[in-house]
Amino acid sequence: MDGERLRRQIAFIVEIDKLKGILRRTRVTVGGRRENDAEHSWHLALMAMLLAEYVEGAGVDVLRSVEMVLVHDLVEIYAGDTYCYDEEAAAGKVERETKAADRIFVLLPPDQAREMRTLWDEFEQGETPEARFANALDRLQPLLQNYHTGGRSWREHGVKSERVFERTRPVAESAPALWEYARDLIADAVEKGFLG
Repeated sequence: MDGERLRRQIAFIVEIDKLKGILRRTRVTVGGRRENDAEHSWHLALMAMLLAEYVEGAGVDVLRSVEMVLVHDLVEIYAGDTYCYDEEAAAGKVERETKAADRIFVLLPPDQAREMRTLWDEFEQGETPEARFANALDRLQPLLQNYHTGGRSWREHGVKSERVFERTRPVAESAPALWEYARDLIADAVEKGFLG
């Protein structure tokens, strides 16, 4: 057994537990508290398993998409969560998250550090079918939560339907059927007064 390898793996595992303390602006559907990043990642992983059949084209490597959604927000341990509708905070997001990626993944043994960083980079670039699907889920999940909490975080932050529509639009590139569902949900949210 390689003691140094195990020490680094355990150190990483302990460090990523901090993801549970990174709060997002979206609310969970039970109790109304803010969701944490670990819950978000877990939710996306299950969504990937369940919704892969809606991906357009020749299919998608679901495991790869699951890996990406589990890794994509680890950088927020150091960079913090950037609310998607906060244009001011979004200005430095890429730089903050890249520096955080440089910092978090090197805690692992080199081979695993490369693999994790490759997954993160692939998600961020959004060019492969797996990354497009992972990104689509990352856009769809908060829409579902906001809708099923009566638009609570949308209303708290004065978010308008046009912005939600634009934010959710990448779903169309990966899964047109899910995009159609999302569009209907946005329209219903407007009709119900969840969105302006």
